[in-house]
Amino acid sequence: MAEQADKAHKAAEARLNSQRAFWRTFGGFVLIWIVCTIIWAVTGAGMFWPIWVIVGTGIATLFMGWNAFGPRNTGPSQAQVDEEAKKFEN
Repeated sequence: MAEQADKAHKAAEARLNSQRAFWRTFGGFVLIWIVCTIIWAVTGAGMFWPIWVIVGTGIATLFMGWNAFGPRNTGPSQAQVDEEAKKFEN
């Protein structure tokens, strides 16, 4: 029982660390987006090239967000493991 509580505690800690890392990275990306947009505006404002930076880092942000805030990966339940183990006994 204590082993399962310890496992749950470590999973919760890892998820919280992932969420903190997401927010730090997202803040850095927003800063990069702002800097690129300022450079674009100051240098003549031709084609809006910062969109490529925003799209690229935005995709990375989506994947990080899904990992940090998406469904939890709890792994197989004990019943599923027992059921699979029965297949090997026969």
